[in-house]
Parts: sequence; structure tokens; C-alpha cells
Amino acid sequence: MLKTKLCFLLTLICGVMYAQTKISGKVVDTNNEPLPGANVVEKGTTNGTSTNFDGIFELTVASDATLVVTFTGFETKEVRVNGQTNLTIVLNEGQQLDEVIVTGSRTPARSNTSSPLPVDIVGVKELQATGQATFDKALQYKIPSFNTVNTPVNDATSLLDPYEIRNMGPSRTLILINGKRKNLSALLYTQTSPGRGETGADISGIPTDAIKTIQILRDGASAQYGSDAIAGVMNIILKDSYKDGSATFRSGITGEGDGEMLGVSVNNGSKIGENGFVNYTIDFSKTALANRPGTVDAEGEFADFGGTRPGETLADIQEFLSRRPDAGNINGSPETTAAKFLVNGSFDISENSDMYFNAAYVYKKVNSFANYRTPYWRDIQDFPYLANFFPGSNPINPGGYDGYVPTFEGDLNDFNATLGFKSKINGWNVDASATFGGNKQTYAVNNSHNRNVVLSPATWVDSNNNDVIDPGETTESSQLYRENSPLSFDPGGTSFNHIVGNIDISKRLSDQVAIGIGAEFRTENFEVIEGGLASYDGGGADSFAGNRPENSGNFNRYNLGGYFDIAWDITEDFLLNGTVRAENFSDFGSTFVWKASSRYKFLEDKYTLRGSVSTGFRAPTLHQIYTQKAQYSFIPGQGIQVGGLVNNISPQARFLGIPKLKAEESTNITVGIGGKPFKNFSFTVDYYNIAVEDRIVLSTEIGRTAAGNTTLDQVLDANNLSDLSFFVNAIDTRTSGIDVVVGYKNLELGTGKLGFNLSGNYTIQNEREGAVKNPAIVASAGQSVVNQTQEALFFTSRPRTKWILGSTYDVDKFSFSLNNTYFGKTEFFQQGLSTDANGNFNIGTEFTPKIVTDFGVNYNATDNITIAANINNIFNVLPEWSFVSQNAAGDAILADPAQVKQQSNLITFNQRYSQMTYDGYHFSQLGTLFNLSINYKF
Repeated sequence: MLKTKLCFLLTLICGVMYAQTKISGKVVDTNNEPLPGANVVEKGTTNGTSTNFDGIFELTVASDATLVVTFTGFETKEVRVNGQTNLTIVLNEGQQLDEVIVTGSRTPARSNTSSPLPVDIVGVKELQATGQATFDKALQYKIPSFNTVNTPVNDATSLLDPYEIRNMGPSRTLILINGKRKNLSALLYTQTSPGRGETGADISGIPTDAIKTIQILRDGASAQYGSDAIAGVMNIILKDSYKDGSATFRSGITGEGDGEMLGVSVNNGSKIGENGFVNYTIDFSKTALANRPGTVDAEGEFADFGGTRPGETLADIQEFLSRRPDAGNINGSPETTAAKFLVNGSFDISENSDMYFNAAYVYKKVNSFANYRTPYWRDIQDFPYLANFFPGSNPINPGGYDGYVPTFEGDLNDFNATLGFKSKINGWNVDASATFGGNKQTYAVNNSHNRNVVLSPATWVDSNNNDVIDPGETTESSQLYRENSPLSFDPGGTSFNHIVGNIDISKRLSDQVAIGIGAEFRTENFEVIEGGLASYDGGGADSFAGNRPENSGNFNRYNLGGYFDIAWDITEDFLLNGTVRAENFSDFGSTFVWKASSRYKFLEDKYTLRGSVSTGFRAPTLHQIYTQKAQYSFIPGQGIQVGGLVNNISPQARFLGIPKLKAEESTNITVGIGGKPFKNFSFTVDYYNIAVEDRIVLSTEIGRTAAGNTTLDQVLDANNLSDLSFFVNAIDTRTSGIDVVVGYKNLELGTGKLGFNLSGNYTIQNEREGAVKNPAIVASAGQSVVNQTQEALFFTSRPRTKWILGSTYDVDKFSFSLNNTYFGKTEFFQQGLSTDANGNFNIGTEFTPKIVTDFGVNYNATDNITIAANINNIFNVLPEWSFVSQNAAGDAILADPAQVKQQSNLITFNQRYSQMTYDGYHFSQLGTLFNLSINYKF
């Protein structure tokens, strides 16, 4: 009997010890806001789950289990169950650098101090507080290593401006939407401006009100995400709440009284089932033209164009400029109309599975202008029909012809959509998705003409004998009367789209080891849309020639990639992470890359050392492989010339011996430290070093040789071109620098709280390594595909250093913000400036460092209404540049006012531009901007 009782007692004790209990709970932050997606794992096992949208979880564990709860950006917390069946677990944000608080409400962390990689996290409130009209311009004043700026009169560039991180060009930053690859833009930047020869995603079209947070990984990530992630990754997280909807009215104007902006947006949501949601955003806006032309120099104009009409004198040009001091030029910021739609949602399909989706559509219409075609650019006697097309009030030229200004009008359609499935299957987290995206840009040129083409061939008549001319015989020398010539042209355009399939599988094998494996299939299509006959025949439409049939068509490729990732917490403080990736492209082959990263926390987790080393790659885009066209460009001292862009698979390329493109390869090293030594103060400092081999560049314009009888000359003559350019793996480069983020918040001042944030980027090195890899035909012609002008655009066209010092003060219903952005110097060597016998520049140009100050006020008028007023660039600071001598010859030039004026005319197109021509500058030329918004919460 005693033995029986003892066995029963032991059995009861064991049963109690190993009893399984079903528990539920909620994971929240210190403001009692739910944390969806937090990981809850039974310590010492692989048993775990994740919280749902409302931060709620359910799990069956041992009655004496300990739960390990983790969430990105928050402290890891261990909680003993102790027989409880319902828990509320609060996670602290103690191990991160808190962002600047600009509205008094909680926002995500700005830069994580304890992660193994440098990550910036910017909330939507911070973006809205900048007062900037578009998402990309808001980032310009929030992220020091991010740079973008409006460029004047750059044709299709008016639809979206090039941007870049760490001075690496737009092609080397990967853009994600909710972790999924966003499609590239169809636009290829071909002018001599920052971003030349590259393309990127159109982030300017993303409505700010649809964004929850921005995560910017400042490190190479090709091993995780594939091509384009050499400089870093920007992940745009969309709003995921069905509550807290609002409507916002925006307005603005420049200090010059132009560039008026009106906009309205609505963000709202609805609940789907018990745990699902849908969030949607609708945004409409219109921005008027902001014009910043310069006062044109008559002597410079006469030197470039004088004598095109017999007997033309300087006085004739002065007469025109007396009526049009800016030579009729219109440049600055174009008129833009935009409509943006975005939806994001998720819903449960079972206890452990859910479907998620998001979709966006953006339409933009832009009206901008080419350079004004002055009456003295051409001999009106050779083109008398111009007086019929463009009548004016010029007292000198016959028929009153007074020139004309062609318009450049662009229509942009951008869309992306993702449908995905997440589930937990036998302890494995599975995420499968399909993403569709595209960008289409079509153009129109109005108020222009084609000197070689008419609408109806029957009206083509010889001016001498009135005989009908065969279309193939039409030339300028025929002196044709073109009474029916079109004024409007359809140049065509470009289109890009992709389809991406992803599957990602991960599992926490223990509380120390986690693994991930995944694959991606992507197909891409690039289309060059053929223009109308009149837009390309002969010399093409004046100012912007259309796409010729032989240069148009559809081009595609596909690639397949796979990765494996493992993270190992060797100790509670020491983490190792490794990733490998293999990828194969249908057009240029395979690549293999890897990444290793680590972090070590010490001194009671107040400080974290972190570092990574990785290899990466960037595949040549379809745009770079297949684009071929003629284009009009301003050539200093020669006016407007027609050059040709030859693609690498064309007969001309084979004839010239131009090699096919291959992928860029990179090696990235990052080392940093982050810490929070005491309450409310935190910092991160990170050093980076990026080496890129076989960097793809769009060559400089290659012109005729001195001999005039080479293969190069034959190609130029046969195509009636002044020069040609092409893409080539031309250089190896190295970029290194330091990123700094420092924050201090919640300082008591009166009845309010004061906060400071300092962030900066300093470029230590950004230059070419080794010799330029010139094709033989270019080297034999004594030229180079990369000259000093090109190198300046690649390496010094963005500020070498940029710092943002922000302060906020929250008191009662008011929130004040004051931000000072320091833009360091930029340097250029413009084509046309004086050079020595070896082609080295005697002088260069340099933009002076400046500080742009922004001030903002938020007023919570009621619980539902918030009024925000911003004055951007409150002191109306404008870019300023000066010449810088490079040698004794340069000293002599700068000592002679006449030569200084001549050199200045060369780089500003005889002062047509208030700053420079296409080379850009380090911040906006528009000056002070006034913005007002009213937000109403539903």
C-alpha cells in the first residue's frame, strides 16, 4: 500500500512538473501600443509564435516556462509564466537612439544602437515636419548621406530627380516597399548632370501620408537582397492601421511668389474580420512653375551665334535681349500635377496563416521648357517658313520672326502591387509573395518644328521651281517651304516593368540560433516606345528628337537567386550573422556574394561594437544595355549640338569594338559603435569603405579625330552626329566615410521638453582607383571615356560633407522645430573650361558651403485639428559658386576679368542659368519656401 501511494505521489509530482498550459497575452510598448510581429519563444525550446496585428499571442507551454520576447528596436525581455494564463508584456525602447520628437507624439527609433548593422528609422511625422512637398525632398533634410536636388531644363529629368546615398549614384541603392523590391523607373539619366548614365526607382511619387516608417540600411546588402544594394537599402513601411484616419490640406509658395503648391490627401482604413485591416491613401497635388533664369550676356551670344544672318551685328542681339533679358529662357522647377493612390492590407485565413497585399498607382504630368530658340540662332533667310510658324514682333527679322521656346511635356505612370502569404508550418515561418511593378514615361514636344520633315509630302516643294520633292531628298539646303509642318510632336518614351516572386523561410532553432533560406525569381522588360515620324525623321523635332523605329522595341531578361542566412547568439552579448547568395541572369551569367556581420554589447549593454564585411554586385540595367538615340545637348562654346548614344549590342558598337557590359562587383566594410551611456542620450558612429570594380558609366562625348578618316569618324559622319557616347565598364572606384547620429531628448525647460539631434556624413575618399579602361578605338583616337568632367560628376557633384542639427521644443499644444542643414562644398570641371596642352583643366568651379535653416510650428487646435506652418530656408540662402585655379595658367585667367567672363559664359550658357547649366548644385535654387498644412483626424 505504501509503495502504491509513493508511486501515485511521484506520478502526480511529475505530472505537475511537466503539465502543459495554454496561455495568451499581449505585447505592448511603454505607451501601451500593441507590437504586432513580436516573437514569443519558450526558452530552451523551439516552441514559439508571433503576435498578431493587435499584439496578441497564444501559446501552449510548460506551466513553469520562461518566455523570451523580442521585437526589433526594443529590449529583449524574459518573463516567467508561473502558472499565469494571461499576460501583458511591456517592452522598453531603451537600447536605441531615439528620433527627434517634432510633434509630441511617439515615433520609431532613428538609429538602432545595438543592431549589428547601421540602420536609420525615420517616422512619417518627421517627414511631414520638414514641410517638403515630396518624399525624396523630405529625405534630403533628414538623412545626411541622402542627396537629391532639382536640375534645370533637363528634359525627362523634370519627371523625377536623381537621388543617391553615400555619393554612389541612384543605381546602387535598392528600394523596397514593405520588404519587397520596387520597380525601377523607365528613365535613364543621360545629360551631363549628377546621376548621369543611371536609373533608380521613382520614390518622389510615394505619398508621404501612406508611410509609417522608413528604414535605411547604410550597408551593402547584395547577399540578402540581390542586385543594386551596394550602397544600401531603403525599406518603406506602409501604414498598417485601420484606425486614426485623417485628411490633410497643404499649400505653399516660394519667397519669389511663384511655385504655388496646393494638395489634399486622405488616409483612412477599415477592419477586415477579427484581425485584418486595410489602409488606403489618396493624394492630389499641383505645383506651379518656379522660374529662375539669368540675365543673358550679349557679347557671349554674339561670340557663339553671331553671323548666322548676313550683316548681323552685336546690336541686333542686344536689341533682342533688351526685350528679353533672359533670352526667353524658362528654367527652375516645372509645373507638376500628381495623383497618387495606395492601399495596404492583411487578413487571416487560418489561425496560423494570413494573406497580405499592397498596391500603388501614381500619375504625374510635368510641363517644362527647352532653351528658347532665339532669332539669331539661325539665318531666317534660309528658313523663311519659321516666320509663319512662330510670328513675333522682331523689327529686324523678316516676317516679325522672334524665335520660340519648345515645350517638353511628360506623362508618368508608375504602379506596384504585392500579394503575399504568411504562415507558420511545423515551427517554420513561411512567406511567399508575388510583386508586379512598372513605370511608363511618354513625352510630347510642342511649339517646335523639324527642319527636315512636313506633315504631308505633297506639300514639299522646291523653292526654285515648285517641283514636288521626294521625302528622301529633303534637306536644309533644299530651302523647302513647309506650310503644313507640325508644331507638335510625339517623341515616344520608355517603359519598364518587372514581376518578382519571393519565398522566404525561417526558423529559430533555439534561443541562440536562427536560420533563414529563400529564393527570388525576377523577370524584367524594358521598352523603347517609337515616336511619330515627324519626331525623328531628319534631325528630329527641335529640342528633343523622338525614338527611331530601329532603336525601339521590347527587351527582357530573367534571373533566379537564392540565399541562406544564419544568426548565432554565441552569448547574450555576442552575435554573429552570415549570409551567402547565388544568382544567375539570363543575359550575363552568374554571380556569388556573401556577407558576415557581428555585434558585441558591453558595459551593461550601454555600448555596442558592430561591423560587417561583404561582397556585392550590380547588374547592368536593361536601360543601359539597350538604349540608343540621338539627343540635343548644350556644348559650351558650340551651342546646341546633336550627339548619339550607341548601345552595346548595336552594329555600330560591334563596328567600333565596344565591349558588352558585365556586372559591377563590390566589397563593403563597415565598422561602428553605438551607445546609450545615460538616459535620453544616445549615439552611433559608423565608418564605411566601398570598393567597386568595373563600374558602369556613360562615357563622355567622343568626337572626331584630328585625322578625320578613322572608323570613329566614319560612324559619326554616317549618322550626322557631332559625337557619340556609350556605356562601358570603365573604372574601379573607392568610397569611404563616416556617419554620425547623436540624440538628446526630454530636457526639462519651463513647462515643456527640449530635444536635440545631430546627424552627419563625411566623405573621406570618393575617387577612381587605377587607370580608365578605354576601348581600343577611343584610346587610339587620343580620347577617354572618362574625363575630368565625368569624374567630377561621379565623385564631387554631391557635398563632401553634410550635417543636420535639429532641435525641438514641445509645450502645451505647441511643438516648435528648428533645423540647420550644412551643405559642404561641391566641385566641378565643366566641359568647355580652359585646359592645358594635355587636356588638364586650368580652372574648376566650387560651390561654397552653406547652411540652410528651416523653422516649423505645429499647433494642436483641438483633439482633431492640427495646424502646421513651415518656413524652409528661412534666410533665403542660395547656392554660390566661384572659380578655383588649378595651376599658374589658371591664376592668369582669374586675374583677367575678360577671361573670367568668357569662362563664366561657357558654363552658364552665356548666363542663361542663375546657377549653372546641367551640372547641378548642392541644394535647391528656389530660395525660401512657405508651407501651411491643416490636418483633420477622423
